[in-house]
Amino acid sequence: MSARSIPRPLSLRLRRRRLPHWFAPALTTLLVILIADLVVRSGLLVRQAFSTPPEIVRALYDQVQTRTYWLAVWDTMEGWALGLGLAILVGIPLGILVGTTMTVYRSLRLVIDFLLPIPSIAVIPLFIIIFGITLELKVYLIAIGAFWPLFFQTMYGVQDVDPVARDTARAYGLKSGMRFFYISLPGATPYIATGLRIAAVLALLTSVGSELIVGLPGLGFRIFKAQYAGQTSTMYALITTSGLIGLLITFCFNRLERVTLKWHPSQRPSDWAL
Repeated sequence: MSARSIPRPLSLRLRRRRLPHWFAPALTTLLVILIADLVVRSGLLVRQAFSTPPEIVRALYDQVQTRTYWLAVWDTMEGWALGLGLAILVGIPLGILVGTTMTVYRSLRLVIDFLLPIPSIAVIPLFIIIFGITLELKVYLIAIGAFWPLFFQTMYGVQDVDPVARDTARAYGLKSGMRFFYISLPGATPYIATGLRIAAVLALLTSVGSELIVGLPGLGFRIFKAQYAGQTSTMYALITTSGLIGLLITFCFNRLERVTLKWHPSQRPSDWAL
């Protein structure tokens, strides 16, 4: 019997017939847009408060041709990058320290449980007194909002080390520093990557939110101005811009995680992966 006549396994034949991974998300998004368009046009919602998707697209097209639009995007992303960078510099090392030292973890647990429920937006009055309505205010607000996911994911990642690997390293006489770099840190890396992805999105939310509340330059402030002026389509176009930026951030961090963590089992292809 020749190789061509041998029937292929059913799993391989189904895999070849499987739809592209982007088909389901694209179809669902298109359906949501069509439903939103029908709902707005049907009069079920207050027409003055909502715009149809074609109106939002036209407004977005008009906005991207203006200099003020790109300056707003730059102001938002500048605060996002600086705040996220500060959160990374503080959150990851502190998470490693608390995660590797049980005494420190027990000592700080009450303080952490107290500070965790406080949203970063709640300290805006204090920061206005200290920094004024400046870029520094936005940067520190973003850093506080992005700090907690990074801190907790790093801390739990360091603590969730395979005890068999840890005991094996100790049995072979590896010192604590070598155990950290060869056992604890590689095991915590997927947790840190997840925390970084979550923190990046939260940083964007805090950046736009602080601009909307305080009036700092950026997309949030332009959203407020468009709403105040009754430019509903422009308002939704700027909100859509924030969503697209968040989608791009998530995509970039997902790709970075897949590239840098190819060796980890969590990055192996599966039926659930997009």
